[in-house]
Amino acid sequence: MFTGIIEAVGTLTAITPQGEDISVTVEAGKLDMSDVKLGDSIATNGVCLTVVDCSSTGYTADLSLETLNKTAFTDYQVGSKVNLEKAMLPTTRFGGHIVSGHVDGVGEIVERNQVGRAIEFWVSMPQELSKYLAEKGSITVDGISLTVNALRKNAFKLTIVPHTGDETTIKDFHVGRKVNLEVDVLARYMERLLTSQSSQPESRLTMEFLQQNGFA
Repeated sequence: MFTGIIEAVGTLTAITPQGEDISVTVEAGKLDMSDVKLGDSIATNGVCLTVVDCSSTGYTADLSLETLNKTAFTDYQVGSKVNLEKAMLPTTRFGGHIVSGHVDGVGEIVERNQVGRAIEFWVSMPQELSKYLAEKGSITVDGISLTVNALRKNAFKLTIVPHTGDETTIKDFHVGRKVNLEVDVLARYMERLLTSQSSQPESRLTMEFLQQNGFA
């Protein structure tokens, strides 16, 4: 479990084919590796990866074909920068929101605008994810816990303050870049709870349905 508050920016130093799968080696930057051991989880651009080898300066993890098919890792190259967060501890300050590191889909940066000192991005998303987003709700983009500031059909807006840009990879995002998206897990559980008694195969989770049941 993670919070979406990025601890460090790392660098992919190796991408090694392993049959249909790959392994990646990450130079961990300022991430404290002193307490990392084999089997630990590290969110790498929002993807929960298991450490299979580690040193004082970085780690190696395996990526399955499923992970490659569901994330933007196929676009990464040696030298790519990645956002890093170790799994949270019970004593961790909860500064973001609940993040599992299980990517729901891949989005794309479709617009970038400078607004004062902030950067505004519009990010497209798969249509099936749009029902889980709400204005001022949370979404994870490449592992970063962010606030949805506006919505339009199959896209959402982010407003990035300078500190977030300085501490993550997001200030380098450009139009056309693919990004890993994870919706708020609470939205998924709410959908399951509200539709579990329904005989309909498709979700009934709409704004009207939420209002009728006292959730909005």
